[in-house]
Amino acid sequence: MGKVIVLASGKGGTGKSTVSVGLAVALVKLNKKVLLVDCDSGMRGVDLMLGVEKELIYDVSDAVGGGCDKSAAIYVTQNIYGLYMMPAALSADDEVSPSVLKELINEIKHEYDYIIIDSPAGTGSGFEAAAAAADRALIVINPEPTSVRGCLNIRRKLTEMGIDDARLVINRFWPERFRAMGIYHDIDDLIDTAQTQLIAIIPEDVQIAAIAQRGESGQKSVPSMEAFRNLAARIEGFNPPLAKKILGI
Repeated sequence: MGKVIVLASGKGGTGKSTVSVGLAVALVKLNKKVLLVDCDSGMRGVDLMLGVEKELIYDVSDAVGGGCDKSAAIYVTQNIYGLYMMPAALSADDEVSPSVLKELINEIKHEYDYIIIDSPAGTGSGFEAAAAAADRALIVINPEPTSVRGCLNIRRKLTEMGIDDARLVINRFWPERFRAMGIYHDIDDLIDTAQTQLIAIIPEDVQIAAIAQRGESGQKSVPSMEAFRNLAARIEGFNPPLAKKILGI
């Protein structure tokens, strides 16, 4: 039975979708079969990051609404063997309800080792739908107070939904900028303020952002991929070094 992980963020712009794609690619490289589901209706972008946008005909709303067979809304990522994706609806009006999406995920999760669900930012109905079928959550933040506040809001919402297994991913981390901002005493102070156990720190890396925007995710090696590999390994139950040790923070 596949494990279902929702990636969430309390505010937009944290790089959550990039983390979703990076994690999915890293899990595939551990020989896992992965389905990446984009739940950001009206703002979908995972298909662009994976270079499959020209192939799309059906999306998740078609799959649950009877517009197509479920398998028709699942696309093979040609350049990354073992990675599949299901796109979000183009219109926010076609947002899927929590109960319907949960039913869909439960029907297909036995076919995959992992289902990664990329939720829309915030704690609205789109997030609730994305989280409804999840076993655990990764909360993606940037090292700044507004993002940490969003993390606290997401954590409370997850608890209300009965999802207690939530871990923190600090994305776009740049040690020099973090120290120069002087907002937190150190990285542990940031983690304590977020009130969520750390699982990964992803360093700032313009290359991975550029690769994602070109639709080449997973096709080229970049420095930050080590952090994604470590994140995937930790999810698998291994204990590689946290990036904060690698970054010397």
